[in-house]
Amino acid sequence: MLNIEVFDNYVEDYEAWYDKYPEVYESELAAIREQLTKLPENIRGIEVGVGTGRFAQPLGIKEGIEPSEEMAKKAITRNVEILKGVAENLPYGDLQFDFVLFVTVCHLENIKLAIEQVHRVLKHKGSIIIGFLDKDQSIAKEYVERRQYSTFFKKANFYTVNYIKQIVEEAGFKNLEFNQTLFGDLNTITEIQLPKIGYGEGSFVVVKASKK
Repeated sequence: MLNIEVFDNYVEDYEAWYDKYPEVYESELAAIREQLTKLPENIRGIEVGVGTGRFAQPLGIKEGIEPSEEMAKKAITRNVEILKGVAENLPYGDLQFDFVLFVTVCHLENIKLAIEQVHRVLKHKGSIIIGFLDKDQSIAKEYVERRQYSTFFKKANFYTVNYIKQIVEEAGFKNLEFNQTLFGDLNTITEIQLPKIGYGEGSFVVVKASKK
C-alpha cells in the first residue's frame, strides 16, 4: 500500500470525506451491494484494505486486512476483525474464501500481484469484486489534476476499465460482470444514484469475476 503513514496520520480527514459526500458514498455502496447480492448466502468473504470499515460494516463483511494501524483501530470499533497485512502478500492460506472485495485499488503498490494473491486465497469458483474509479471518467481525472493538493491521492494510481479487465483475466478469472455509478462530478451528486449495468458513463465501476 502506498503511503501507509498518510493513512495513519489522517484518519479523521479520511472519515470526514464520507460525511462531506454522503450521496457519493451511498451510491458506491449500492453498486457494490448489487454485485454482492449475486453471490450465494452464508458464505465467507473478506475485504482487502478495510480502511476504517466504512464499506465492510454496512456490507456485512466481518473480516479483512489493513496495513494502517490507526485505520484498523477505527474498523475494529465497527466490529470488523482485522489482520495486519498488505494486498500483495495476503496473510491467509490457499482456498480460504468464497469472495474477496477491494474498494478502490489506486493505493496498491502492485495491483497485478494483489489480484494474483486474491486468486490464491479464493476457493474454486470463488469471486473477486473490485470497486474502482475509472481513469477515463471525470472524478479520477479531477483527482489527477489536483493530486499535488491531495492528502490521499497524491501518489494514487488510477486504471482504465480495459486494464482492470486485462489483469483480472490474466490472473485466472472469468465471467466478468460490470456495473457503474457516480454520474457527474463529486460536487454535483446530491442524491443517491442507482447503479447501471456496464461501464463507460459512471466514474465508479464495480467488476465481479469468478475463479476458473
